[in-house]
Amino acid sequence: MPDYDFRAPRLFVDAPLQAGETVALDRDQSNYLGNVLRLKAGDAILVFNGRDGEWQAELSGRKRADTLTVHRQTRPQDRLPDIAYVFAPLKHARLDYMVQKAVEMGASRLRPVLTRFTQVSRVNGERMRANVIEAAEQCGITALAEVADPVPLERFLTERAGDRLLVFCDEAADLGDPLQALQLGTGTDGIDILIGPEGGFAEEERALLLRQPKTLRLSLGPRILRADTAGVAALALVQAALGDWRPKG
Repeated sequence: MPDYDFRAPRLFVDAPLQAGETVALDRDQSNYLGNVLRLKAGDAILVFNGRDGEWQAELSGRKRADTLTVHRQTRPQDRLPDIAYVFAPLKHARLDYMVQKAVEMGASRLRPVLTRFTQVSRVNGERMRANVIEAAEQCGITALAEVADPVPLERFLTERAGDRLLVFCDEAADLGDPLQALQLGTGTDGIDILIGPEGGFAEEERALLLRQPKTLRLSLGPRILRADTAGVAALALVQAALGDWRPKG
């Protein structure tokens, strides 16, 4: 694992980052740094914007730390693996958890899809993005996962690139060795991991999915998993078999 500084506070800023740049903090950021972390002018933090890598910066301000000055780059910008996490939305707390864990596991895109048995039809995109940022801040990630608007499952399947591997996690699939099955997906141009709703997929949806090109129907074991747990399990399997958990070279 790279030599990260896990103790230094990290903050996402939506501004260009380069040596000597001064960045104004918004009120929420200033309150968080001063009232929660108890930081003051002169203290150092790490900042990133999802584009320019990670930088060391120094806080400044009179009554409270409301600006920062960028000093030096601590890590270059990295790239997330081309893994899209495609899921039926869940209710608030569990959706927050699912987004945070998908970011921690290295997903580069979050794609909500509406299925026949999806229980939640409206998704708060701003809340999802806030959870993406928070997870990236806490876990040393320099790139931000893209958050897409929800679309019906049929539309997603129509619009997705056919040369991408579709990992279709299906509770009705026969048990098998998931890592061995995923080895068949090497050399693909990106991966879409699909997790359905708590009620599972309708039969017509399952038939539609199985007709898609480059589809891998995957069992996640002998027990029925909740959707948020299934997402973590599937992302771990894909990262271990095809993603950036493996050594490079």
